[in-house]
Amino acid sequence: MGRKSSQRKNAVMLDTDDTDSVSSSSTSRSEMIVSGAEEVQVDKETLLDQCVDALYEKRGSTREKALASIIEAFNSDIQHEFVEKKFATLLQQCLNSIKRGSSKEITLASHVLGILALTAGPGNKAHEMLEESVSPIREALKSRSEASKISSLLECLAIITFVGSEEPEETENSMQLMWQVIHPKIGPNVATAKPSPPMITAMVSAWSFLLTTVGGLALNPKIWQGSISYFSTLLDKDDRAVRIAAGEALALVFEVGSLEKFSVEDKGSSDSSKDEVNKSKDILHIQGLRAKVLNQVRSLSVEAGGKGSAKKDLNSQRNTFRDILEFLEEGYPPESSMKIGGDSLTTSTWRRLIQLNFLKHFLGGGFVKHMQENEFLHDVFGFTPKKKLLSVEHRISGTEKRLYKSPNSVANKARTQFRNKQRMLSQDKNVGYYTAGDEV
Repeated sequence: MGRKSSQRKNAVMLDTDDTDSVSSSSTSRSEMIVSGAEEVQVDKETLLDQCVDALYEKRGSTREKALASIIEAFNSDIQHEFVEKKFATLLQQCLNSIKRGSSKEITLASHVLGILALTAGPGNKAHEMLEESVSPIREALKSRSEASKISSLLECLAIITFVGSEEPEETENSMQLMWQVIHPKIGPNVATAKPSPPMITAMVSAWSFLLTTVGGLALNPKIWQGSISYFSTLLDKDDRAVRIAAGEALALVFEVGSLEKFSVEDKGSSDSSKDEVNKSKDILHIQGLRAKVLNQVRSLSVEAGGKGSAKKDLNSQRNTFRDILEFLEEGYPPESSMKIGGDSLTTSTWRRLIQLNFLKHFLGGGFVKHMQENEFLHDVFGFTPKKKLLSVEHRISGTEKRLYKSPNSVANKARTQFRNKQRMLSQDKNVGYYTAGDEV
């Protein structure tokens, strides 16, 4: 404010000729800046076009470099206009890479698909992506030669389902596909090699991320009975990342509610007296399972650490399991606050915390940029940055304004549907919410 006042005083002291000169030079600089920004934008668009063209090349290393450049471009800017023009082409070329590429190419293409979905936002494009991608991803997951490839495919499936799913059944289908990576007995023709700890961690994290989008009441009990027992066994594994992922999954399951869907088998009895007996057995089973999990969580919250264990990882485990213990015993979910630019993003449920951590991990260097400018993520977290980058408004084209500003636009309608879904989830969670003091 003082700087502007000083500039105004100096302007008054200038004579007419000087004022005209200053005005002229200021206008000239402004035009140069705008022109320069437009040139940079054109250069980026040209580079992206060249990268997409390179995806048709026969040499795998050329396609890998192109995919890496596309990721970098999507991390540095929200490429709405490019997605509008090249969505179908980029989708098909990435799916071709997943079908026929090397492990490195599959890893890169998976990431491009995920960031493409986040940029497009909910609506027809994201739903089309989900429908087109499930089959190629399913086939690629059958070959579990490299953990990094499998992890990338699982993250990709999680992201495109998160954005593109329009029905709970679609989300649950993706969750089942993830589950089959480490539970091949659930599905036919799935490799039976023992999954590595990184694969298990990736699967549990991706599965939990999708569970945040469906209420417990919407899940099929025949599919997920026994999952709490499985996560409980993971708490005893040697790998710390596996234990943390399993602990967060358990906390989320308890927060979602409807525990019987995750812990006991649907007997399907029509005899009312037998139903009462089975119900009593189920209650005892859930209480016993919960007591076991509590003991495991309590032990992990105070673990002393083994030989050679990284102190940072140990502290992360202790803090995570202290939060889980407090939630299971007292019913208080962890509260977190993260600085994004000059703004704070807070979470107060396991659901939001798991979503935030998953997206932060997936986006990596592009996380802050997307959180500041990606309207879909603003809707997800109810986050509105106070300060927008000045260049954003200058870069928004007429096409983008029609896509994102018009109340009748497809994107706007999709965002409205997403917000309604989020509200329904909150209501569902409140209905099924369960804490230590409640009866099962």
